[in-house]
Amino acid sequence: MSTTMCASCTFFEDHAANTASRLDGAGLCRFNPPISQPEADSRGLWPVVRSDDWCGHFEDETEAA
Repeated sequence: MSTTMCASCTFFEDHAANTASRLDGAGLCRFNPPISQPEADSRGLWPVVRSDDWCGHFEDETEAA
């Protein structure tokens, strides 16, 4: 497994993806703020990413500690 994947990023949260259900291989990216929703009383949602995905904001969780 590559060490630059979301699963090894300090901003990745291996968590139920914005719902009560759990998506295999998915988690929440906590780098950016939640995505706002069209309804004023709706809560924002964190971007759902795959654990084997990657982006340009990667920060190794072992180096951040």
